[in-house]
Amino acid sequence: MSEEILTRVEENYDASQIQVLEGLEAVRKRPGMYIGSTSSSGLHHLVYEIVDNSIDEALAGYCTEITVTINEGDTITVTDNGRGIPVDIQAQTGKPALEVVFTVLHAGGKFGGGGYKVSGGLHGVGASVVNALSEWLTVHVHKDGKIHEMKFSRGHITQDMKIVGTTDKTGTIVTFKPDPEMFDTVVYEYKILRDRMRQQAFLNAGLKISVEDKRPEQERKEEFCYEGGIREYVSWLNEGKSVLHDAVIYMQGSKGDSVAELALQYSDGFNENIVSFANDIRTPEGGMHETGFKTALTRVLNAYGQKIGAIKTEADKLEGSDVREGITAVISVKLTDAQFEGQTKAKLGNAHIRTLVDNIVSKLLAEYLEEHPQVGKIILEKAMLANRAREAAKRARENIRRKTGLESGQMPDKLKDCNERDPSLCELYIVEGDSAAGSAIGGRDSRFQAILAMWGKMLNVEKARKDKVYGNDKLNPLIMALGAGIGDEFNMEKLRYHKIIIMSDADVDGSHIRTQLLTFFFRYMRPLIEHGYVYSAVPPLYKLTRGKTQRVAYSDEERDRVSAEMRGDNPNVKIDIARYKGLGEMDKEELWDTTMDPTRRTLRRITLEDAAAADQIFSILMGEEVEPRKAWIEENAKYVVNLDI
Repeated sequence: MSEEILTRVEENYDASQIQVLEGLEAVRKRPGMYIGSTSSSGLHHLVYEIVDNSIDEALAGYCTEITVTINEGDTITVTDNGRGIPVDIQAQTGKPALEVVFTVLHAGGKFGGGGYKVSGGLHGVGASVVNALSEWLTVHVHKDGKIHEMKFSRGHITQDMKIVGTTDKTGTIVTFKPDPEMFDTVVYEYKILRDRMRQQAFLNAGLKISVEDKRPEQERKEEFCYEGGIREYVSWLNEGKSVLHDAVIYMQGSKGDSVAELALQYSDGFNENIVSFANDIRTPEGGMHETGFKTALTRVLNAYGQKIGAIKTEADKLEGSDVREGITAVISVKLTDAQFEGQTKAKLGNAHIRTLVDNIVSKLLAEYLEEHPQVGKIILEKAMLANRAREAAKRARENIRRKTGLESGQMPDKLKDCNERDPSLCELYIVEGDSAAGSAIGGRDSRFQAILAMWGKMLNVEKARKDKVYGNDKLNPLIMALGAGIGDEFNMEKLRYHKIIIMSDADVDGSHIRTQLLTFFFRYMRPLIEHGYVYSAVPPLYKLTRGKTQRVAYSDEERDRVSAEMRGDNPNVKIDIARYKGLGEMDKEELWDTTMDPTRRTLRRITLEDAAAADQIFSILMGEEVEPRKAWIEENAKYVVNLDI
């Protein structure tokens, strides 16, 4: 473990450090309050809660290895080599501390400041919530030369704590089975757990985290350990990008019990990717640590530019968006009494962290630029080019407004609008090609369905600045139709449709168009995806005909099943099966019946589980570098069911 980050606190971790705040009754009644939802994300959150407790032991300097195992039957085992949960009697309750931790909400070693200096999980909150939402849970504690065992079911004790053996190790082993009564699914996805554990290994330099899947025919295992910590995280996030300087810039500092570390690197891309954490908890909405970083970064680069004579006038001065163009940065702070805003802990509110991060960046980044003038010059030139491009984008935007009458609400020629004016009831189908658009216009319900025809090769926004996006004849009609602007000016309140449906052919070209549109939405209209407004239509792949009877199928499996149904008791009956080459082959009735009728169609909502991972995937798939794209496709090809998204 990195000594500059982790500090040992008390050697003794016993029942005196476990405090009881309240009971456990509400968890099974309102699980969403504690784990976000009862969907797949909530199911995986159970694992994170137990792992967070093990990582807290690592933060305190006692745990060096954590293993997460998916067992046969989708049970989970989390093992660590920390000190082991206390097993002596807890004074407030007169019960063993182990029992209190797993049966009482808000019972843990994090509240009094004695057991842990900093923590991400609230040790005891996580354990008791997981216990309450598990069909059964068994815990083994290796401590003081003995193995202590205790068993539970749905939060209730089924076996009191007892000693079941001797040991020369320390640590905690928790095995649990999620309760199918509480969750929509109880099937774990290895990739989701793997990605989360890799992230945690990046954030805790030197900590080894293993993930293993023991389910039959799915067996695999990966280990993560990064001595370089967040430096290696930045390099990983920049995979597929052309970086402007080889070395990742790293800064670290502390004040009192608070520690902050930052790593950053610039690429020749046009997007910023800042990923921040507080006590290893992702803060997707940023907070004080991000504010301190952004403010100091802008100030330092302006001061450096003035010092070397590159910034001479007020017009040359850099804004925040200029200095962050092409940056990938990871900010990780660790502090006592972290104050998170909102139930989802999405934003850090501790004001003193802003000052700490600002001071670190102001001092250390200025020193780095002085000591590495070549890197300083490259970064400054990138920012100044962004400055000029921002002004060009502003002129392009004004030019587009004048040319198209955007201010007056004029709509593009390729848009066939709907009659409804309530955005929450309106749908916009984005359709490739005039032929398919013609069928869609003829078949739609014009009360609430609008059609926008797209044509030709689209601009790859991964390789273009904002001024090029505004001036693009393919994207501009889409920007006008949606009416909400792009980038920093995007305004959700002006959005004209709350269902934006990409309808493209079910082939490689269709997938490419879909990916380019999603890249555009992700880079320039991300709130659309975050609010769940973007969908992919699912057109049929096959048309099956027997005499005058026709049916469609959306997959190979459905084709075989429908074919068998149409044959009935006569296996010799001939069924004509034709694969649709594209949407343009369908007449308006077929397109309505199969792909546009709200009572029969299938839509796939595009979600954004992890913006950092999505940023990396878009960079790999749409960027300049060929090798990372090839490697990603080879690695993920086995997970593809069909070409639809």
